Amino acid sequence: MTQQFESWGRFPRVSQTIKTIRWRHAILPLDTKSTILPHGLGRSYGDVCLNDNGLLLHTRQLNRFISFDEQTGLLRCEAGVSFAEILQHFVPRGWFLPTTPGTKFVTVGGAIANDVHGKNHHRAGTFGRHVTQFELITSDGQRHLCSPQNKPEYFNATIGGLGLTGLITWAEFHLRPIQHRAIHQQVVKFANLEDFFRLSTESDEKYEYTMAWVDCLAQGDNVGRGIFFRGNHVTSTEVDALDLDNQWKTPLVQKLPEVMRTMPINLPSFALNSLTVKAFNFLLYHKQRQPIIEGFVDYEPFFYPLDSILEWKRLYGTNGFLQYQFVVPYEDHQVIRKILQTIAKSGLSSFLAVLKTFGSIESPGLLSFPRKGVTLALDFPIKGEQTFLLLDRLDNMVLDAGGVVYPCKDARLSPRHFQAYYPQWEELAQQTDSRFSSSFWRRVTRSVI
Repeated sequence: MTQQFESWGRFPRVSQTIKTIRWRHAILPLDTKSTILPHGLGRSYGDVCLNDNGLLLHTRQLNRFISFDEQTGLLRCEAGVSFAEILQHFVPRGWFLPTTPGTKFVTVGGAIANDVHGKNHHRAGTFGRHVTQFELITSDGQRHLCSPQNKPEYFNATIGGLGLTGLITWAEFHLRPIQHRAIHQQVVKFANLEDFFRLSTESDEKYEYTMAWVDCLAQGDNVGRGIFFRGNHVTSTEVDALDLDNQWKTPLVQKLPEVMRTMPINLPSFALNSLTVKAFNFLLYHKQRQPIIEGFVDYEPFFYPLDSILEWKRLYGTNGFLQYQFVVPYEDHQVIRKILQTIAKSGLSSFLAVLKTFGSIESPGLLSFPRKGVTLALDFPIKGEQTFLLLDRLDNMVLDAGGVVYPCKDARLSPRHFQAYYPQWEELAQQTDSRFSSSFWRRVTRSVI
């Protein structure tokens, strides 16, 4: 049955047919001439998870654990298993994800296809670095066991390959050991971009996890001001000293609320505007009176603050929003300043703005986004043509700086910009399956005029 479908950003909306894959030994449903695309939990912001007028292969029923090595942390599971399910089963056993994006509602297959990254990129790199092997079904019915040693061309093209090389049925990757579910966190208030870069350099040496919220509307000497978050998994010494294993009885620990809330309605499109966002940013920045706040928090609010509000995308109304994330070389700090100033002067605003530095650890993924530099992620409510024109302008600034935009969050990049950012796209095109496609891929690989 053909259904109307949208990504997490709610733009664009497309019509497509959905078929569920329930067993990893199943045969691909190729009884139509439509293009096909794997689909997990649909948390991509743009159209990499959409296949307009095509067929989606829904993989969430591939949600079984296959094996786990308690000595090495090597987990094998089906591609539809979510990060939330992995955390639920393995955190109590003393294991954690090697890296994780800002939501746990992603599947293993989706994490590989988008080569997700997290707050510890400077220490751990992307998720694809921790994958040892996976099985890939192509449209000719063949099953390929892919690893760095076996069919490395499929392995490298599939990591960060946006679901275009075939269907991942299962994957194997390493979890990392932890002593407890708590994170030892510091929250540091900083005044401007110079402070951010100083904090980032200092923190990357001492902390596994780092990121910052920035006030994208601040101007003058305050450009780039914000709140810096840094943390480490607690040590066994801290667990014993604070009695963290005894039901979180210490008052130093902020425990996760047990009830998740749902955004019940779509806010009107005018609710998030430059005035309301400016007021929100002012209150958030000045809410923290002390320069540094230190304590112990549960991993859930530390890694996944937005997951506590189900359907939070409704904050942006029915028009939806565009998430825009880019990375530019670390050496030129002025690029970030100019981009923030451009946003502040545009009359538009980003409700969420996250700034972080990437390390130099390379991914095996052919089209992987993270690379050494500074990355900024922004959410823009769609306010008509002016929103798209602003992002077109930012595309040029990123390109001129030698940076790239994140494909898995994109919904509107031009073929010219995408192909300039990723000249290796032609190499990926040689590895894509002729029956696998997406709205994103058809859009960005059109001929450049």
